[in-house]
Amino acid sequence: MATAEAVRANGSCRAGPYHRVVLGLSFWREPRPAPVPRHGRRDYLLIAALIVLTAVEGLLRPALPIASLLLSAGFTVTLVWRRRWPLAMVLLSFGVGALVPLVTRDSVPETYTMIYLLLLPYSVARWGSGREIVLATVAVLGSLGLSALTGSTGAADSLGGLAVVSAVAAAGLARRYRVRARARELDQVRLLERERLARDLHDTVAHHVSAMAIRAQAGLAIAPARPEAAIEALRVIEAEASRALAEMRTMVRLLREGEPAEYTPDQGAGDLHGLARSAGSGLPVEVRVDGDLASLPAALGGALFRMAQESVTNAQRHARQATRVEVRVSVDDDMVRLRVGDDGAPAKDTGRGYGLTGMDERARLLDGVLRAGPDPAGGWTVAVELPLAGPAR
Repeated sequence: MATAEAVRANGSCRAGPYHRVVLGLSFWREPRPAPVPRHGRRDYLLIAALIVLTAVEGLLRPALPIASLLLSAGFTVTLVWRRRWPLAMVLLSFGVGALVPLVTRDSVPETYTMIYLLLLPYSVARWGSGREIVLATVAVLGSLGLSALTGSTGAADSLGGLAVVSAVAAAGLARRYRVRARARELDQVRLLERERLARDLHDTVAHHVSAMAIRAQAGLAIAPARPEAAIEALRVIEAEASRALAEMRTMVRLLREGEPAEYTPDQGAGDLHGLARSAGSGLPVEVRVDGDLASLPAALGGALFRMAQESVTNAQRHARQATRVEVRVSVDDDMVRLRVGDDGAPAKDTGRGYGLTGMDERARLLDGVLRAGPDPAGGWTVAVELPLAGPAR
């Protein structure tokens, strides 16, 4: 037992440094955020304003050497490329700042205006790759350390400068990861929206096309004996096609930015009785509702209608020897229940297609449960339970 504990303890000790190395390598290989904004008019206006401030400071502080003013004005050009080449700008500014005292053998006073150089460590933390951030950190530490060793700045000033630069870089990293988290959130929203549109598109196409196919088959069967009934079937097919095209056109317009789309409210629980009328081209559909559908939330009612519609469509298409389809909805204090079944021959479970997958996704999004499969009494049954409280947050 003692040996096992020692092995586990030894393994946990090794795991810590290993994970730190992995995290370090991951950060080193982290790419630059995209897209990197290009410099524009605001950057040039900022540079012009800083040059003017440098000139004003030179007038107010006549003791400043001309070299300090030239450095302050010259370094402003680094702000133009601080996003595109952040590491190079940090190396240039902090490197020159550390080397000038060595070359001139005298300290060069800094202007107050040069505080703008803090934008460079912010930019490398915000826009640089992981490798560039590490190298920039080494460069800044080396510059501050060299300045302290040469005596151009005191140790206390170097520590204070390090604290300020660290705070600015931390702000850049915080902004970097906030933007990344926001982008991931938007990607997740887009994914959920695509899934919702895919479900709606499938439900719309499957329902209307199935109705057209069933009516066309009926028209072909009765055309020799009752031509007028075949003409009526064509009218129903035309109406179904027009409704399908209208719904699909609305979806396409909503997907295209900048194109107006007429607002058509989503169908909800109040439209369930319309399934009986729309199914007149195939099996008779009986809809029975127990409870107050008007009190259901819009999201719940819309999902309930779409699942009932898809279940009726599946029964119209796949039920063998069926004579009717039953849709039952019951609403109580905390749950709404949907049951759709047919009286056809015993069906086999052939797996889940897009329709059942979409219904299952709708149910899970609302913290509900969906069960679908052969009914022991015959036919196929879809049962859904959705909590009225909605999904837990």
